[in-house]
Amino acid sequence: MRQSALFSALPAVALLAWVLVNQGYGQEMLKREAGGWVRTLTGTAPPEARLRLMGHGPVTVEAGVAREFSYTVAVKVLARTESEARRKLANARVQVSSERGTCVVNVPGGEALSSVTLRAPRLTAAEISTSDGMVDVRGVDGSLSVHSRAGELFADRIQGDCDLVTGGGAVSVGQVNGNLHCSTGAGRIAVKSARGQASLVTDGGDIVADHVGGEVTAQTRGGGVHIGSAGGAVNASSGGGEIVIEHAGGQVSAQNMAGPVRVSGAVGVHCVSTGAVALSNISGAMSVSTAMGSIFANLLGSRPADSFLATGSGDITVVIPSNLGLTIRAANQMSDSLRRIVSDYPAIQIGRRGTQLVAEGRVNGGGPLLQITGTGGTIFIKRQ
Repeated sequence: MRQSALFSALPAVALLAWVLVNQGYGQEMLKREAGGWVRTLTGTAPPEARLRLMGHGPVTVEAGVAREFSYTVAVKVLARTESEARRKLANARVQVSSERGTCVVNVPGGEALSSVTLRAPRLTAAEISTSDGMVDVRGVDGSLSVHSRAGELFADRIQGDCDLVTGGGAVSVGQVNGNLHCSTGAGRIAVKSARGQASLVTDGGDIVADHVGGEVTAQTRGGGVHIGSAGGAVNASSGGGEIVIEHAGGQVSAQNMAGPVRVSGAVGVHCVSTGAVALSNISGAMSVSTAMGSIFANLLGSRPADSFLATGSGDITVVIPSNLGLTIRAANQMSDSLRRIVSDYPAIQIGRRGTQLVAEGRVNGGGPLLQITGTGGTIFIKRQ
């Protein structure tokens, strides 16, 4: 029943009681706690399909567990005496209204820090914003949007798209059946499952996603990136930390300013790194360059495509299975020894050309070009 209909149906005395409760008069005694004084406000509101909550502190929302909205708000102020606390809390009220199918909840702010716990009926959408504090939302049967200036964010059992933004704090996600966007000024991002696409961005912290059904964008200025599986392409970047992509249903683009990269399965790889790179099960083109660090590429399970591997300082090792035909063209800037290029294939001819050591030849009957360039290390071309 909508609020307007509810008002018309209630007798005057009952209506007054509902308004008093929902304006914060259903409250416990004032209590002293560490660092201040706390008054607890409680109340209820008729069911609506959507929720919009504006908080000034930690917020916990669990949807689909009640027939109507019910809330408990602990309002805390800093005060030396009880009389000072009462004066500061005199106008502390929880404001609840209904706007076109949306339950709108405003909790006290200003000098007060308000911790909200809300139980809700089934929701098709929820929008939560708070000036400061942790936000924990679970069980929304539609979309969820959460914005906090600073604090950890938690979300689980979200059936629609999910947008989680905090100025600073870790972000933890259980299950999201739509697209997912997470952004934090500083903190770790951890995702169990997102059925759609995922955009995961932090200015400092690790990013870990176990399963994403679509494309993934993962960016951290300082931390590692670990993607368990992605149904589409993966774009990962790190300012310092290991990038690990276990499986991607599309191409992997990885950029690491100060750390290694490992890709265990993808439809092509484009990688720029300043650390070691390890690749396996790449069923497409490889374009890999690292300023300093070794490159290891196991081509077992790969499909041939023109590819390029280069390092400024380190070894390059390529392992080729017997069923994969390639044309090899390798060059090593270090020509002090013919052992700077080592091949298991007699068809690959090794010799000096000017200041370089070069090797060319067809492997397993030939095929797409694999170009290898090394400096300061050894190039190994091995048989699987």
